[in-house]
Amino acid sequence: MKKTLNSNTMTLEKLAKMIDHAILLPHLTDQDVIDGCRLAVSYHVASVSVKPCHLKLAAAELKNSDVLVGTVVGFPHGTSSSATKLFEAKDGIKNGARELDMVMNIGALRSGRYDDVCNEIKAIVEIAQGKALVKVILENAYLTKEEIIKACQLAEKAGADFVKTSTGFAATGATVEDIQLMRATVSEKVQVKAAHGVRSLEAILRMIDAGATRVGATATAKILDEFKNLTNTK
Repeated sequence: MKKTLNSNTMTLEKLAKMIDHAILLPHLTDQDVIDGCRLAVSYHVASVSVKPCHLKLAAAELKNSDVLVGTVVGFPHGTSSSATKLFEAKDGIKNGARELDMVMNIGALRSGRYDDVCNEIKAIVEIAQGKALVKVILENAYLTKEEIIKACQLAEKAGADFVKTSTGFAATGATVEDIQLMRATVSEKVQVKAAHGVRSLEAILRMIDAGATRVGATATAKILDEFKNLTNTK
């Protein structure tokens, strides 16, 4: 299993750079996106993740900052055609995305159409090569352990940079057990991202200790303020 940063050696700066601040709810306004981006900059997180319609706005807001711009592909159900996902990836990169969180075709995986799943991911990886990281969302809530393992193997075979637990739109999200399973399944070339339900400092540190190197969060300020307050009292 890949050795990860132990929570006992964590600093505020390191923790912040393991967070992707999610700005993905369907009702969010332009001002909500601007506010979210400014929050991300103030805490120096790794990236923001926004819907494709907000990419240009986020890219402009984050220009000259240390926060990367990310967007989603085939979100939230993974059911778009491959052609649509490829267009979304190209369009996202053109509009400033440096990280792509794509939803795997969950039904295709569960149907045993492994070549289709792998080829779709590979095509997006090829588009993003040298331009953006690709994170493959498995949506573990719908998968057995055996299917999670297979999905991780296919994502690595296709050249993905990350495997990710969840979109945040299924009934359940990241668990320590799933993170451990995913980390044990992929090689050190592939990182693991936890998402959905990680809303406290305790929760995020559990995910990191289990093997996650990125965590998607909406409670970013709460988590980092909690860490700052804790370390300031020691």
